[in-house]
Amino acid sequence: MRNFLAVLLAALTLSLAGCGYNTFQTGEEQIKASWSEVVNQYQRRADLVPNLVNTVKGEAKFEQDTLTQVIEARSKATSIQATPELINDPVAFQKFQQAQGALTGALSRLMVVTENYPNLRANQGFRDLQAQLEGTENRITVARNRYIQAVQGYNVTVRSFPSNLTAMVFGFKAKPNFTVDNEATIAKPPAVSFDKAPARPADSASGTVR
Repeated sequence: MRNFLAVLLAALTLSLAGCGYNTFQTGEEQIKASWSEVVNQYQRRADLVPNLVNTVKGEAKFEQDTLTQVIEARSKATSIQATPELINDPVAFQKFQQAQGALTGALSRLMVVTENYPNLRANQGFRDLQAQLEGTENRITVARNRYIQAVQGYNVTVRSFPSNLTAMVFGFKAKPNFTVDNEATIAKPPAVSFDKAPARPADSASGTVR
């Protein structure tokens, strides 16, 4: 009897391995780890925003609307609880992505506007914050790409035969992923440029730039 049970257990183990069960387990762990890194980097960025806003406020004539957009975008982004369950909820995941994308856009506009304030750009504290923000955006891009790859691999397993049969039996479902809509814009770090090259005058007769 013991030998029979041992053989049965071995056969069951091999069956599960062959049908992709273990692949699902590995894939889920990779997704969880990748998601944690995404969340950590987004939180790192959110933590930088208050100091950045306070520094920019020191420029008396700085556009208040731009700061307000950043503050509101940060508030919406941090109001969404990025729990592990979120990666299994397409609607919640989309809201999270949209909120983070809005903050990325607001920060990018902020960086562009600061080009008009030489005193602000000369502020060492501001320059340090810009450098930290750029580094964080780069880390976000790397973390997002790793998550995207992990989910893509997992979803292929969910939809492929014969592992799709295992997915149906054990309830493994495809997970939502970052969409490609505006991916280039969302993933692009805010530009950090402290000096603007002066425009070259155009030739009055030909209209060409000299």
